[in-house]
Amino acid sequence: MTQSRIRAILTVVALTAVMWVLEIIDLLTNNALDAYGIQPRVIDGLGHVLTAPFLHFGFDHLIANTVPLLVLGSLTAFSGLGRFAATSVIVILVSGVGVWLTSTPGSLTLGASGLIFGYFGFLVLRGIIERKTIDIVIMICVVIFYGTMIFGVLPTQTGVSWQAHLFGFLGGLLAAYVLPRRERPQRLTPGYGPQGYGPAGYPRY
Repeated sequence: MTQSRIRAILTVVALTAVMWVLEIIDLLTNNALDAYGIQPRVIDGLGHVLTAPFLHFGFDHLIANTVPLLVLGSLTAFSGLGRFAATSVIVILVSGVGVWLTSTPGSLTLGASGLIFGYFGFLVLRGIIERKTIDIVIMICVVIFYGTMIFGVLPTQTGVSWQAHLFGFLGGLLAAYVLPRRERPQRLTPGYGPQGYGPAGYPRY
């Protein structure tokens, strides 16, 4: 495993660890951090769009999100930490604002599921856009193992924010579409530079 992939995995592990630490703090403070969840159409709480993905309704909720976050997050981070960070920001904003605009008044939304659905959407569309073997393989594996997640964007479960899932997924698709593609290495004639000149700048005859 390359160092870049090790860094990618460690980054996602650190992100997940932060969520666990916050949940421990939430437990010790009698769920005080839950107040930083998303409350629809409450202007003063709009900033909670940025905090809600890192908080959960108890450890059962967090445990359910931990494995898919580690797997899909790491696969997303394999494309580069910069792209991972940009994708995360786009997903958090699209998912959070979508929840804030469309969820039931008086509800409270917390959890990393929007991020998870965002990474899922990013990995699927990236495989189609990039058309690189590794990205296509990752896309196929993600669809095989996590494809049933797509049903989570439908309002089928009471108490589950399908809005976070739906807008998170859309945010992931948006990130895959708008972020720059990785450049393919260009093939040059061995031993020669561009425009007919050798490595030292001498003309080629």
